[in-house]
Amino acid sequence: MHVLTYLRLIGLAGSLMLATAGWLGGAVPDADLTSTPMSIARGPYGPAILGLWVIGTGLQAWAWWSARDRVPSTRWAVITALLWMAPFLFTPPMGSRDFYSYACQGEMFLHGIDPYLHGVDALPCSWLETVSTIWRDTPTPYGPLFILIAAAAVKLTGGLTGSLIIFRLVTLAGLAAIAVGLPALARACGIPAERAVWLALAGPLVGAHMLAAPHNDAVMLGFAVLALFLLVRVGSQPWVLVTSGALLGLAVAVKATAGVLIPFAVLMTGLAFVRSTLLIGTGALLSFGTVTLASGLGLGWIPAMRVGDSLIQFTSLPTAVGMTLTYTGRLFSPTFDAVPAVRNVALVLLISTLVFLWFRAFRASPENRRKAALHNAALSLAAFVALVPVFHAWYILWPLTLLAATTLRTRLAMLLTIAAAYLVLPDGGGLSRFVKFPGAPLVVLALIALLIVETRRRRRNPAEPTPVPG
Repeated sequence: MHVLTYLRLIGLAGSLMLATAGWLGGAVPDADLTSTPMSIARGPYGPAILGLWVIGTGLQAWAWWSARDRVPSTRWAVITALLWMAPFLFTPPMGSRDFYSYACQGEMFLHGIDPYLHGVDALPCSWLETVSTIWRDTPTPYGPLFILIAAAAVKLTGGLTGSLIIFRLVTLAGLAAIAVGLPALARACGIPAERAVWLALAGPLVGAHMLAAPHNDAVMLGFAVLALFLLVRVGSQPWVLVTSGALLGLAVAVKATAGVLIPFAVLMTGLAFVRSTLLIGTGALLSFGTVTLASGLGLGWIPAMRVGDSLIQFTSLPTAVGMTLTYTGRLFSPTFDAVPAVRNVALVLLISTLVFLWFRAFRASPENRRKAALHNAALSLAAFVALVPVFHAWYILWPLTLLAATTLRTRLAMLLTIAAAYLVLPDGGGLSRFVKFPGAPLVVLALIALLIVETRRRRRNPAEPTPVPG
């Protein structure tokens, strides 16, 4: 049997095992919202659920990793990725309970209740008992476009099953947009298109988390990749820039994270900076403004983005550092809490990093500016994920999608993706909830080790050439 066929079947076996774990113990409506790994293990299918989750994730991750430099074509990558995703189209929600929040927010909108001012318990939502308790009284941080999508799903179907089908179809559309646009971005950066598509769409987070959950991040990424695709492939005519800006505006209207990409898109046009800014900015403002006005919701979702700050989990690097300092400080003072201060420092560092990355791309030579802008846009998303107060496993797909198309040095991103796939159980419970200590100190030690290794590498290779595949 050819090695690629073997890897394709191994990955499919992993997907089928994960899908089975979802059927046995996914994030179903009547699941135990207080479950732990131990309570799952004691359940009727507990050992099977945990075993299928561990082995299935491992098989898919191994096949994904092993094939990264063997992918024969973009078509092969897309077909294999779709094959691995297919089992998750038919499972109950798994890996997250966010879907129930989406449905409730859509129902709130249909009843004239502003989801940026109230939690889903204000209606109350018809499916309130399915929503994780921590999110029942919090406003939504999602943009107005996604609220309209959620409302349409509930309006058209009237129930959870139909809404789940629509959300998964919308997620598939976002993933399809990535498959269409990413090859052109990869070619513009001298990266094999088939490799980029493989890394972005076949990883262990895509099917079991992005699609099975499903999460709205795929919609944001789909709009963003299409916007950058237009700038790379179509040209620099005014209508192209306005359309690209409009797509970025729609991405922001799903999740504000996409706003990080707009300054870099301005550098990709080959036109004068002021003209590019006006055209792309006009498109973004028009689409974002139109959706906002159509929803009638205003900008209340922007302050609502802070609702996640109440989560204290070591999966966020700043939070892990703050937790570790807090553990140490409480040896001397029982009220010591370093988390808020470290998060504020991380926010300043994030802003500084984004500004640095933009100016580095801006200073690139005209013939290299487009490539530099794309790569630094990917790094900006990586910085965002690394320095924000809250991190969920599927966030790693934000930078991975663009890094796949802009660099061959992807080992760290792939390893982090595999590790992230193990952070969330099939029922949506996050392991970080149960191992705050020693989880936080271990993350800090891993971060220190990574910084030491990277510093030594740079000292050995101060002018390192473009990396070879690996």
